[in-house]
Amino acid sequence: MVVQERTTSAEELWELSHRPEHADQRLELVEGIVRVMSPTGGQHGAVASKADRLISDFVEEHGLGYTTAAETGYVLFKNPDGRDTVRAPDVGFVRADRLPEGLPEGYIPFAPDLAVEVVSPGDAASDIHDKVHDFLRYGTRLVWVLYPKSRTATVHTPEGAHTVDAQGALDGGDVLPGFSLRLGELFSVLNTR
Repeated sequence: MVVQERTTSAEELWELSHRPEHADQRLELVEGIVRVMSPTGGQHGAVASKADRLISDFVEEHGLGYTTAAETGYVLFKNPDGRDTVRAPDVGFVRADRLPEGLPEGYIPFAPDLAVEVVSPGDAASDIHDKVHDFLRYGTRLVWVLYPKSRTATVHTPEGAHTVDAQGALDGGDVLPGFSLRLGELFSVLNTR
């Protein structure tokens, strides 16, 4: 859903997102247009939480950098005309050397090295495609799109994309060297107990 039609900058989005009327909303900015992200369901939340925890544990154990949760905005593009793009992946990772002063209080001023998106039943394929395109276009080197319903994932890099089936694993490649995540383990949070 579009919040307003006028062009909004990243700085204005920061202020807008802290107003009481937007307190319970997750906002993104796409070429200067504010968009409200839909609330997610339990499966989405459980998969995003587990992915965040597993990635964060690995990153912390190896001192690789910073991981962020869904509400964290990344300024992918600052346009001189104010038509900025700010996206918020479900999980983000940034190498430590890219943030030598630590995490900023506001938005992270560039694209994450890794962006993870968990697809909800109401997500339009075109919206997911556009978000992945934005991440890759502005410098993200690895994007994982997780599909809880099919328990699969699509791996996107600047070189292309491939699908990982439910028995496969995601590989951190040169973005998270040594990291591997079996989809069976990730999606085990969906099992009925």
